[in-house]
Amino acid sequence: MKQFAFRSLLVLLLQAGFFLGAWGINPPSALALTPEQQLYNEAWRIVSRSYLDESFNDNNWWNVRQKTLRSNPLESRDETYGAIQKSLALLGDPFTRLMRPEQYRNLKVTTSGELTGVGLQVAQDADSGEIVVIAPVQGSPAEAAGIVPRDRILQIDNALTTTLTLDDAANRMRGETGSSVRLQIQHEENPPQEIKLVRERISLNPVSSELKKTTAGKVGYIRLNQFNANATVDFELALKNLQKQEADAYVVDLRNNPGGLLQAGIAIARMWINDGAIVYTANRQGILDSFQATNTALSDKPLVVLVNAGTASASEILAGALQDSGRAELVGTKTFGKGLIQSLFELSDGSGMAVTVAKYETPDHHDINKLGIQPNLTIEAEGLRRDQLATDADPQYTAAIERLVVLEKQWAEHRAEEQASTYSVTDTAAPAPAPIAEPAFAS
Repeated sequence: MKQFAFRSLLVLLLQAGFFLGAWGINPPSALALTPEQQLYNEAWRIVSRSYLDESFNDNNWWNVRQKTLRSNPLESRDETYGAIQKSLALLGDPFTRLMRPEQYRNLKVTTSGELTGVGLQVAQDADSGEIVVIAPVQGSPAEAAGIVPRDRILQIDNALTTTLTLDDAANRMRGETGSSVRLQIQHEENPPQEIKLVRERISLNPVSSELKKTTAGKVGYIRLNQFNANATVDFELALKNLQKQEADAYVVDLRNNPGGLLQAGIAIARMWINDGAIVYTANRQGILDSFQATNTALSDKPLVVLVNAGTASASEILAGALQDSGRAELVGTKTFGKGLIQSLFELSDGSGMAVTVAKYETPDHHDINKLGIQPNLTIEAEGLRRDQLATDADPQYTAAIERLVVLEKQWAEHRAEEQASTYSVTDTAAPAPAPIAEPAFAS
């Protein structure tokens, strides 16, 4: 009887081990993993639980883990990082990536408002593996050298970028102030050109603003360079300052803004849109969620937004929300087309991972990934210097001012209709009542 009970218990334990493994829960033998294997397992588990594509690009993610741990001794941290990167490469997603501790710290510093390097925001082409410029940072060595959105970086100090990960490439372009790096750049179909850049400390002031006197009256011009930790507060201060100066209309310049923090894009959209959806997000199960306006718009006055091929990510969320809601018109050229959302995860050794966890859609449910947003009015503008932005030499800006003249007329007519609707006559034989005071507007 005892022998039968023992055998029954053994069968149950074996079955429990089988089912635990089948459900992705590590059996007790996992306790014997080395520290390096545990770090790999930590990264693997984050992707397993969070990654947008539940098919993992048609890879059996459990088998990826098992094969990696069986075939790699992982005797050093470099080997572990290499194994993680090799596994992530199977996803075919350049935005899901490992960042070594220094790279991860640099990323957090960048989103906080400062970096040291050449000042380039880059992405990796999933098909060719080439590093593609999203946008140069305003006032950076890269901008001064004439590097523009969609330029391709073929080499960094003689290293072919097709052999590098996105973060490897970014890390090679960072470095001490005063040191130099050589980039081989290809613009469109022109012959590649080698450019030597000297690294600088770059302060990422996200917002600049100015009240301009134009044919459309007093126009509040706000340039937003990126959505870092300072963007929301700085943008609100700029907008309120322009309101105090009695701006008649606004131009928001998102050209060459590569994005940044999702919440900053949503918060700035809420400064313009009173109700309705700002953006929809979809997770790995396809479940839609949304971020809504919160009845906190600061202005209802006419608005035009400037966009171009360097307008990406959080910038596209803002531009798409303003266009789809009818709150603003977009002027410029088609945007970059990054419709994926990443979350940052810190690993136990101080390294980090960016993992694609969702995709987003504009309020009208447009999926803009790799497609971009088409502006209401397409105007080309190439080769502009920074001192020419928002001047008569800037054809996109001058087109925006022309559109504001039309939009201001429509806005005034709408206001007149609203005012007329506040009057009422209870008896046609009686005199009309005194006019009701004009309702207050946030602008």
